[in-house]
Amino acid sequence: MLLIINKPNMISTIIFDMDGVIVDTEPVHKYAFFVHFKELNIEVSDDFFSTFTGQSTKNVYQILKDKFNLKEEINDLVLRKRSIFNDAFDTKPDLYLIAGVEDLIKDLYQNNIELILASSASHSTINKVFNRFNLNEYFKEKISGEDFPKSKPDPAIFLHAAALSSSEKENCMVIEDSTNGVQAAVSANIKVMGYVSENSKKQDLSKANFICENFADINAEYIKEL
Repeated sequence: MLLIINKPNMISTIIFDMDGVIVDTEPVHKYAFFVHFKELNIEVSDDFFSTFTGQSTKNVYQILKDKFNLKEEINDLVLRKRSIFNDAFDTKPDLYLIAGVEDLIKDLYQNNIELILASSASHSTINKVFNRFNLNEYFKEKISGEDFPKSKPDPAIFLHAAALSSSEKENCMVIEDSTNGVQAAVSANIKVMGYVSENSKKQDLSKANFICENFADINAEYIKEL
């Protein structure tokens, strides 16, 4: 099901989020975080954890450091969580692309719609995903949130993505699955499609121009007619 909320201008560049939109790494991230939380002897509820969706690992640990008075340095916290994540990522056999997204990416690329990645994930995680699933050839740029001082919902990453695109900003569209990601696109004044991801729970996508529940419902021809 695809619900059109507002009809935007013609789209020639798609800016993809990664986690929950291209690949379902959210369960692996959650596993790594909660293993680390146990090591740190802190209790983080699922409700509180859900507010971190779309934020960089660095920002998450800054919030946790302030809340729990953690003594460890932010960089050390990030590196430990990343180590746990990398071990799980490399050994987890049931890691798949989101249903329908590979066909969508290929269709967009073949029909001359420019693709840019703008993810809160680290460069290392982005490269792991793109190398594992052979996605590099389809994307003009890959942008990591670790290069920005503030994470989504701050709009900086999407403003940067739009500036790197070959399109005017009004001809760009973001695809996001999180409250923070949708708000970042809205704050950047870039049209946004909210994807209802199975693993991104309790996310408010109401500010999106579109809501998509199945990538099989959209293709390049449809997007070009928007």
